Amino acid sequence: KYTKFSIFYYWINSLGQKTSIYNKSENIDIPSGKENKTATVSYNHRIIPLEDTASTGTYYCEVKWNDVYKIGKGVFVLARGTGYIDTSYEWTVLITLTVLLAVLSIIATALLLWKRKVLCPRRNQLNIVRQNVEPQLPSASPPPPPPVYD
Repeated sequence: KYTKFSIFYYWINSLGQKTSIYNKSENIDIPSGKENKTATVSYNHRIIPLEDTASTGTYYCEVKWNDVYKIGKGVFVLARGTGYIDTSYEWTVLITLTVLLAVLSIIATALLLWKRKVLCPRRNQLNIVRQNVEPQLPSASPPPPPPVYD
């Protein structure tokens, strides 16, 4: 009873429309000694090429014996016009942030060192200036602030 069957391949699009892809009728001979036993036969069907994004949908395989139907679980296929595009920007963001922080660090260090040279003359020059200046009365103004880098 189950040696004659038909295989149907079809897909259902996003609108619920069923489109037939391929049909095949089979008549399997049962080898002697295998009668009244369960047997499994695999069939592969390749669908290429997918025409366009309208090919998106769920693809099914259905087998029909005289009055019995068996339908597979289906495979959902998403067809894109441009192919797969990786949208992960993790490494790009990480590298950009690292470079930006490194540049800012170098600039900040250079500015602090430059500012220190401008605000703090060398110690030898300070000693010479102290020796040449006459002692003055203390003024009421507060002492100058310490250098920025310190």
